[in-house]
Amino acid sequence: MRLVINGGTHDVPAAPHETLLGVLRGRLDLMGTKLVCGRGECGACTVHLDGEPAYSCITLAAACEGVAITTIEGVADGDELHPLQAAFIEHDALQCGMCTPGQIMAALALLTDDPDPSEETVTRWMSGN
Repeated sequence: MRLVINGGTHDVPAAPHETLLGVLRGRLDLMGTKLVCGRGECGACTVHLDGEPAYSCITLAAACEGVAITTIEGVADGDELHPLQAAFIEHDALQCGMCTPGQIMAALALLTDDPDPSEETVTRWMSGN
């Protein structure tokens, strides 16, 4: 299958039952997206599909052909961190690091949708992580 990930095209052999997370980590060595719960509850595996947040652990890779996939690796601009990534570092919001990529991806989707969210909106958007 052909996947568009972080602006690049990747031809990937994948079985029909393989998850996007499995392809990202196991076939493309994009290790930033994390497997934690494996059932779409924790949000550690959050990526963007056409700009919308999605749990890659429960998304079939085959369903992503023709979809723009953005992982945590695609958020920075080369060596320059996205301001949200820099803010996580500056404010020591990393914790153990397993959920951090998913947190950043969820927060990025929120701020793209609503650049000046209320506390209630932030709580609602981030509740999946």
